[in-house]
Amino acid sequence: MKDAGDIVTPIEPSRKLSDAIRDVKNAFADRDDVVVDMREAHRMRLDLLAAELAPIFADVPADIDSFDFAVSSGLQPRLWIDAVSHVAMGRDRRTYRFLKDTRVGRVVLAESTEMKAVADAVTRYVAERVVERQRMMEGGMESAVPGLHRHMVQEAEPPIRSENGRNGWTTFFAGLGLIAAGALVGLAVSLALFWDRIMQMKISF
Repeated sequence: MKDAGDIVTPIEPSRKLSDAIRDVKNAFADRDDVVVDMREAHRMRLDLLAAELAPIFADVPADIDSFDFAVSSGLQPRLWIDAVSHVAMGRDRRTYRFLKDTRVGRVVLAESTEMKAVADAVTRYVAERVVERQRMMEGGMESAVPGLHRHMVQEAEPPIRSENGRNGWTTFFAGLGLIAAGALVGLAVSLALFWDRIMQMKISF
């Protein structure tokens, strides 16, 4: 038991702020190492997939420039096929996910831990895009070449001018006929009204 006159020395804290900062930095460094390891692991697998698809990429016609075929860097590396589709790795670092961006959202075209299965899906996708472009180009060329759609052309109708001219002459002669008929009727009525006077004039002579 300590006497009242004894001096009590304060106990120094076991933890310091500097120690806590050092621990936090170490934790961030460890997490960064994990992120870097994950990124490198993802990129390595995507590079292997790109090497598997290299012959397919090389067979694409040179005039088709809509494909990318490149592995992008970043927090999540991606093997880009074109502007709207790419392959990325899943959270387990082993699953390949072939994704496509559409108007209704992102859809999964293929997903597997087997690289060959995803490579086959990418090959099918590239083939479909190539065929679609070829069909589009062929359709555009057919429409541009004259004479290929002659069966679609309708025969020209008679000129409207000649039709109007014929109708105009018909209307003119019909009007003349009506005028002549009216004149004849008027003459007959006049003769009937003045017939008695005409007869009297003949008798008086």
